[in-house]
Amino acid sequence: MLRVVKGDLTPEELAALVAVVAARNAAAAHAAAREAGRQRVRSEWGHPARAVRGSHRHGADQWRRSAWG
Repeated sequence: MLRVVKGDLTPEELAALVAVVAARNAAAAHAAAREAGRQRVRSEWGHPARAVRGSHRHGADQWRRSAWG
């Protein structure tokens, strides 16, 4: 939490201050995570297994139903 104790900041100046503090905090957290040896969690949306189609169903007339799921 930030508190202005002296002076009169404009909203733009306050936004710039918050952006700088947030960026430094993020950089410090990233460096600490790197030192701890933790890897970044990869999103499942980009996982290669999503590109692999499941097997077809076997049986009479299943080729028609395969188009629906």
